[in-house]
Amino acid sequence: MPGLKSPPDAPPLRITVSEPPSHNPVRTPNKKIPSPSPSRSKASPARSAKKPPPDSPNPDDSSLDNPDLGPFLLKLARDTIASGEGPTKALDYAIRAAKSFERCAVEGEPSLDLAMSLHVLAAIYCSLGRFDEAVPVLEQAIQVPDVERGPDHALAAFSGHMQLGDTYSMLGQAEKSIGCYEQGLKIQIQALGETDARVGETCRYLAEAHVQAMQFDKAEELCKKTLEIHHAHSEPASLEEAADRRLMALVCEAKGDYEAALEHLVLASMAMIANEQENEVASIDVSIGNIYMSLCRFDEAIFSYQKALTVFKSSKGDNHPSVASVFVRLADLYHRTGKLRESKSYCENALRIFAKPVPGTTAEEIAGGLTEISAIYESVDEPEEALKLLQKAMKLLEDKPGQQSTIAGIEARIGVMFYILGRYDESRNSFESAVTKLRASGERKSAFFGVVLNQMGLACVQLFKIDEAAELFEEARAILEQECGPCHQDTLGVYSNLAATYDAMGRVEDAIEILEYVLKLREEKLGIANPDFEDEKNRLAELLKEAGRPRNRKAKSLENLIDPNSKRTAKKEGTKKWGFRI
Repeated sequence: MPGLKSPPDAPPLRITVSEPPSHNPVRTPNKKIPSPSPSRSKASPARSAKKPPPDSPNPDDSSLDNPDLGPFLLKLARDTIASGEGPTKALDYAIRAAKSFERCAVEGEPSLDLAMSLHVLAAIYCSLGRFDEAVPVLEQAIQVPDVERGPDHALAAFSGHMQLGDTYSMLGQAEKSIGCYEQGLKIQIQALGETDARVGETCRYLAEAHVQAMQFDKAEELCKKTLEIHHAHSEPASLEEAADRRLMALVCEAKGDYEAALEHLVLASMAMIANEQENEVASIDVSIGNIYMSLCRFDEAIFSYQKALTVFKSSKGDNHPSVASVFVRLADLYHRTGKLRESKSYCENALRIFAKPVPGTTAEEIAGGLTEISAIYESVDEPEEALKLLQKAMKLLEDKPGQQSTIAGIEARIGVMFYILGRYDESRNSFESAVTKLRASGERKSAFFGVVLNQMGLACVQLFKIDEAAELFEEARAILEQECGPCHQDTLGVYSNLAATYDAMGRVEDAIEILEYVLKLREEKLGIANPDFEDEKNRLAELLKEAGRPRNRKAKSLENLIDPNSKRTAKKEGTKKWGFRI
């Protein structure tokens, strides 16, 4: 079956409630949720007609009309967080502070104090893992500022959109998250101009989000813009340029442009060397090794990995996860070159480190390593061991917010293992869970999603759920045609599976038209040397003989081929006239 890769891990969200900053222009985003604190507007007893924030206690408490109460409660919330007393008590203070600011806001005048208190309230909700409750608070917060009123309002609006984007990311809703980041970038550009260095940082932040969503073309555009901005504002070989080039290399690698990726990584490494960032240079050496391995330049890849391994062992210790990650890369390399004994030895060394992780090792690091090792075990025909590792990885991540896409990728891999082992019901259930998560996270249009649908359809075929399989193949076909084109091997595989399914359902004419279309593609664009050509040609001849007509050399487009209203019944004969394509 096609190899399944989980999307890149979303970075964990870390919530802090900081002291109010001074009047700075719009800031750049970072991994923490922004908590801007513009100066407080003059209080007034005039009450706003806006709705109170969720779960507001004592809504009729007249003391909240005191204009001095809001700042006092907000300071209490901050001090409670700083003292380590826990966010629950701080949450009560923040809710009351937001309510007080709302009551005391001047009618028709946007209150930056209210926006700031809502940002703090949302941050506390996130620190408690209550991301769904943070969303409406932030949606209210971004409606408060008026960006036409100056940099303080622009800062509040920008921070609110970025914080909301981070929260959606933790909920696994990638499309909404990116939409918020894009709106924040638009506000920042409006306030600072397109060439400000802080705009470059936001562009890179947004590019990272597009990479996580596997939207590499958009990520590449933003990376180029970021490089241009940093070239104008930074010294040559700066740390900012190095970070930009590493991200650009990741995008180029994902798009198959390995030479360009290698060029960016070498330049990033030179910048890190100039800034004496030894560990970062080692991390880049690992990435360079990955590119060399993709180019089948295995000796150079081994040299890069060994350089990184030496640095990691000396600076971080023999049992650090960074060392284990290099072991995994070496295991993959030796497997590809047929040195299975060395490959297995490196896998076992990595697993020993992951079994007893050093303090500070994250669950995401361990899960990622286990997933990579499982792929090696799968490729050496040890699906049971691969399955165990994948299940361990999923267990590590199941309670982690923002990991829905990663978990979905692991579940899809588990579905593949169950399929290989002949446990088709469990395979279908794993694929179904993965599909549900991918739909919720906004990845229902990606090529990866189309591949998962195809594999779930194959599991349904093995369970004789032919109608369900047909629906899954149809959806997979539409996605893969859009994302990969009709000539891609994954798309051709879905065509073949769909034709076989239609034949099993008694829709012989639809099956014939699909196979005629596929053969036409192979004859005109792909060539007939592929062994699948003769197989498909024989299948078509069998169906044409059954239908009693010759082959139609002018194949119709598939655009309107599938009729969703078809009510033809499935054939009573066997459901498998030919093998399905995996």
